[in-house]
Amino acid sequence: MRIAICTDAWSPQVNGVVRTLATTVDRLTRRGHEVELVTPSQFFTFALPGYSEIRLAMAPRFGTRRTLRDFRPDIVHIATEGPIGWSARSWCKAEGVPFTTAFHTRFPDYAAVRTGLSPNHFWPLMRRFHAASRAVLVSTPTLAAELAGQGITHTRLWSRGIDKDLFRPDHEPLDEIKHLPRPIMLNVGRVAIEKNLRAYLDADVPGTKVVVGDGPDLAMLRAAYPNVKFLGALSGERLARAYCAADVFVFPSCTDTFGLVMIEAMACGVPVAAYPVPGPIDVVGPTGHGPADDLPMQVGALHEDLSIAIGKALRCDRMGTAVYGGRYSWDRATDQFLTALSESAAVAREPAFG
Repeated sequence: MRIAICTDAWSPQVNGVVRTLATTVDRLTRRGHEVELVTPSQFFTFALPGYSEIRLAMAPRFGTRRTLRDFRPDIVHIATEGPIGWSARSWCKAEGVPFTTAFHTRFPDYAAVRTGLSPNHFWPLMRRFHAASRAVLVSTPTLAAELAGQGITHTRLWSRGIDKDLFRPDHEPLDEIKHLPRPIMLNVGRVAIEKNLRAYLDADVPGTKVVVGDGPDLAMLRAAYPNVKFLGALSGERLARAYCAADVFVFPSCTDTFGLVMIEAMACGVPVAAYPVPGPIDVVGPTGHGPADDLPMQVGALHEDLSIAIGKALRCDRMGTAVYGGRYSWDRATDQFLTALSESAAVAREPAFG
């Protein structure tokens, strides 16, 4: 199958969307599919206000149309609702080429945090963007239900996975943090206001708090929390070693659609403490026994008081957590992705009658 993937999020950005797309492209090409990418690297770009590390394509319409026209895709997958996403959507509609979309980011919630406006102001734009899509790919059933409540009902499940060769519990703990006073609490992700990091940093718990990641709030939080260990961005084996050095992984975000870092931490044997919101509910489960509440061991803890969640997570089964986290497979996630796209392309080829 000839698949074009159009995304406003791509390297050198470091986030779950980019890692999901890059891994999916790798799996698709290994399986013999032809993949063409449309990314900001092909255009002049400008920095997203407040996020200097995120650069958006400037006037990508003609370049996007040219790339898609020359590639002649069987189907287009539009990953983001940015300038490239809108340009690809316009070309697909004009040319009658089927396309799928994905809901990676709660843009209405993020925009609300940044502007002070209600998320309801931004949902009409989301409904318009996804309306003509053959299928909207979502990471969890909870997110599908949430979108249905907003009038976006044509969703398909596209889960996430981990690199099992990298994220495992037997790494040597990272030198920079392994000797810090315990328990060692860890957060990994973008250092930005929508990640709700202050809830983690203000939690009244003993031990040492560690933050791995970069972002617009890093300098400000470093100055405000001198007792917190900020390591900046890590990747590869050093990231896995950081997970393995921690006693608990703290995920304070209330706006993520999944939280890839949670399953990476769990695969390294680190239980998760989080709020009982979509994302953690779909990974950890309401009682900490998985989303179906069927795990024999507890792999994390959710609570409205993050300090209580941290205390409970510290008592979880690390080996059981690693086994559970290791179940998340990129091959299975790619199967879901391909099924959604194949069925969407097949529907488009069916002849009309009457």
